[in-house]
Amino acid sequence: MNYLAHAYLSCESSDAMIGGMLGDFVKGSLAGRYTPGIRSAIALHRAIDRYTDRHPTVRQSNALISAKRRRFAGIMVDVFYDHFLAVHWARFSSTPLKAFTHNYYAVLHAQVAGFPPRLQRVLPYMMRDDWLASYAEVESVDAALNGIARRFQRFARARVLCDGVQELTDNYGALEAQFLAFFPELVQFTHRNRGQSMDSAA
Repeated sequence: MNYLAHAYLSCESSDAMIGGMLGDFVKGSLAGRYTPGIRSAIALHRAIDRYTDRHPTVRQSNALISAKRRRFAGIMVDVFYDHFLAVHWARFSSTPLKAFTHNYYAVLHAQVAGFPPRLQRVLPYMMRDDWLASYAEVESVDAALNGIARRFQRFARARVLCDGVQELTDNYGALEAQFLAFFPELVQFTHRNRGQSMDSAA
């Protein structure tokens, strides 16, 4: 899952919010790093990603991506699912999306000094342009995919991401239906696994 989904799934505490974001920026063993609450949230983030990657509905979404972009299907579907979460936000939260993201950024910003360098660089832009709420717009999905393509610019094959939003527009209805079928199951998975000590598996 992408940033907005992890933010939503980690909103029960400040440590969970921080760990939910750090999960995309911290690799390897967590032993001796961060507080127990943050370690548990990073481990949960990783479990969510594994569950998502293996889920049959997500695999159906990946299969909709055209052959020339199929190697990037997982990345693209993660971003597309954030789009649908933003579009359907009121189904899943009573807090307005922009109010949610404003609070989330405030929690992250208060701890930014302890974040990995790449997240320290990214966070100001994320806050300024409200990346998480902006996923509701197809244009922002396009911008996100172009940003990913720039990160991978040393790989010529990643250039296909630059116009990857076409995969969303070409398959919009099917992807939307798949997201709406999958996401409640992911929420249930997260609730079942939250609070468990998972450091040993991280």
